[in-house]
Amino acid sequence: MGGYIFEAINTIGKAIIRDKQMLTDLDAAIGDGDHGINMARGFEAVQAKMQALEAETDIGKIMKTIGMTLISSVGGASGPLYGTAFLRAAGPSQGKTQLDTDTVGLMLAAAITGIKERGKAIRGEKTMLDALEPAYDAFIEGAKENKTVIECLELACNAAQEGVEFTKTIAATKGRASYLGERSIGHQDAGATSSYIMLRTLLEFLRGNN
Repeated sequence: MGGYIFEAINTIGKAIIRDKQMLTDLDAAIGDGDHGINMARGFEAVQAKMQALEAETDIGKIMKTIGMTLISSVGGASGPLYGTAFLRAAGPSQGKTQLDTDTVGLMLAAAITGIKERGKAIRGEKTMLDALEPAYDAFIEGAKENKTVIECLELACNAAQEGVEFTKTIAATKGRASYLGERSIGHQDAGATSSYIMLRTLLEFLRGNN
């Protein structure tokens, strides 16, 4: 897997850039209306940075570079939150050139903890955590059954997609969307959606390169 890391990151970046308008439209309904624009700008910067790291094999260093780039280039809340997630994921993957289920599980856990601490958020507030925490739980359940990384990611993606749907049923209590209160019900959270897109794109990439 380590040999695919650059292509995997670029593929994820292309997916975010491709879905920029959809993410922005989701955010415009209940938030600042800039999620897709900001995320696309961040991953364009990441793609530029990745070119300079072509010879790097330490996945932890790559995660750290992505995190720092997102923090420095993405506006709004999503830059610090996603940047922190990648920086925290750099810890368990430091020195790794290959990823196994244990390491990916630790990376997801570290990323989620980072988002919670940075955003002072919990699951059920109509945020990216409503996709990521169910995804993590499902991934760990798969790992306990000795499933492969791809099989665990399949479970995680299904759970994340359900989490995205769940955000339509609850009122936002975090961020600008919380200003709408009950009127935010019925709307899909943009952050949960971008988290699902990243997980789904990684899964599709690994399936195609397995």
